[in-house]
Amino acid sequence: MALFEETVKIRYSEMDCDLVLKPGAMLQFLQDLASDNAEQLGFGYSYIIKNNLAWFLLKYRLEFDDYPEGIYDLTIKTEPRGYNKMFAYRDFYILHQGKQIGRATSTWTLVDLSTKTMANTAEVLAGNNYMLPHEKREDDLIYGKIRLPETFDTEKTFEVRFDDLDVNKHVNNANYIVWAIEPLSFDFRRSHKLKTVDMMFKKEISYGAKVLSQVSINDNTTIHAVKNAETGEELCVMNAQWIEK
Repeated sequence: MALFEETVKIRYSEMDCDLVLKPGAMLQFLQDLASDNAEQLGFGYSYIIKNNLAWFLLKYRLEFDDYPEGIYDLTIKTEPRGYNKMFAYRDFYILHQGKQIGRATSTWTLVDLSTKTMANTAEVLAGNNYMLPHEKREDDLIYGKIRLPETFDTEKTFEVRFDDLDVNKHVNNANYIVWAIEPLSFDFRRSHKLKTVDMMFKKEISYGAKVLSQVSINDNTTIHAVKNAETGEELCVMNAQWIEK
């Protein structure tokens, strides 16, 4: 399958106070590129919405050799990696000045908007020449296991804003990493950069609801749970490895 690529200009609004790319902005770049590529290849928003379907992101694995800091442009490449009965897969490659500095893999599913149940992805994508049955590769990224601790070190509560919503009236996926890392201290964020991230998206949440973000910290490893503050349901869980600057 052919690679689709785009050069992204990083704006100051997408950097933190140390000129490090905000993780939420990184996920926005990946999501936008995936959406554009899916649209170009015939299985994007305009196609699936006619069938009352929506793409839902289930998992991310991101690995960085050098997380973007003090740079103003990236080249991001993506390729659809195929599908099986219920899931579709997509990889990303993140480059700066021709050198690869990061990779990501992701797992998606199609959901029937009427029944709120998973659709048969293989049936929906059958016949599309650009999305073929999934085949593994030796260099595929491997998702890490996320084991939540019994207790957490710190937490914060948020309310879902109108601007957190996407075109499907659901919270945009990039918001979850913002919520997940917000309880980390100012000093920790200034002294660390991301090395790896595993995220699993489990439940959606609606406008106006309250979100609880909890974090456990063990040296340069953080484990995160983003929950519905009112019901206790897990919305997203995350494991992150950091390196000191």
